[in-house]
Amino acid sequence: MDVWGWTLGIVAAFAVGLAKGGLAMVGVISVPLMSLVMSPVQAAGILLPVYIASDVGGLIAFRRSFDRRVLFTLLPGALAGIGLGWATAHVVNERYIGLIIGVIGLVFALNAIFRPKTGGAGRSPGLGAGSFWGVLSGYTSFVSHSGAPPYQVYAQPLRLEPMVFAGTTTIFFAICNAVKLIPYAFLGQLSLHNLSVAAVLMVPGILGVFCGLWILRRLPATVFYKFITWALVVVSIRLIWVAL
Repeated sequence: MDVWGWTLGIVAAFAVGLAKGGLAMVGVISVPLMSLVMSPVQAAGILLPVYIASDVGGLIAFRRSFDRRVLFTLLPGALAGIGLGWATAHVVNERYIGLIIGVIGLVFALNAIFRPKTGGAGRSPGLGAGSFWGVLSGYTSFVSHSGAPPYQVYAQPLRLEPMVFAGTTTIFFAICNAVKLIPYAFLGQLSLHNLSVAAVLMVPGILGVFCGLWILRRLPATVFYKFITWALVVVSIRLIWVAL
């Protein structure tokens, strides 16, 4: 890669780390950024090891802050979605997938912004809704590491505490990323060149974890949820723009 490619790669890897440090939606920009200088498929292959290295830092940071019920309702569907992504890897149109996810995320975020504020506790995790959004999250995570918007649609209304929300998100995607290693290897996306680039990008990725954790611990809950909602707006518009 040239200087511009390495610059975008470092920014993308740092964004991955921020996501694993608790600012979940930031990581969705990573593949689109690197896609400016390479194919989305190669970008996804390079970034998967960076995601996994950053997952380790996130798992250590959030090892006591997560919700088992949310994971149990999401993971079966997510694993099925990853399997579906593998099975359709040669025919999938990433642009259409990005358009669908962008529209879903934008509608959800705008509803969260403009609906009347009723207060009170969040809803309870459910296997039906968790399975549906888990499949979408697993599938889009496999295609382009963009599983956060569907996950967000399911998880945000649960109104978890910010640290618990961040920890649950980190553990969920850490499991998904570990599972994705197998199909990515079979599809040739973990080539020696991709792995050598990923090894360099792991450094800014891990630094991003600590920066994200530092920011998260200083954000009030209301500010945290406003941040991730508006981040979802930006990411969704970006996905729609790229698709169109």
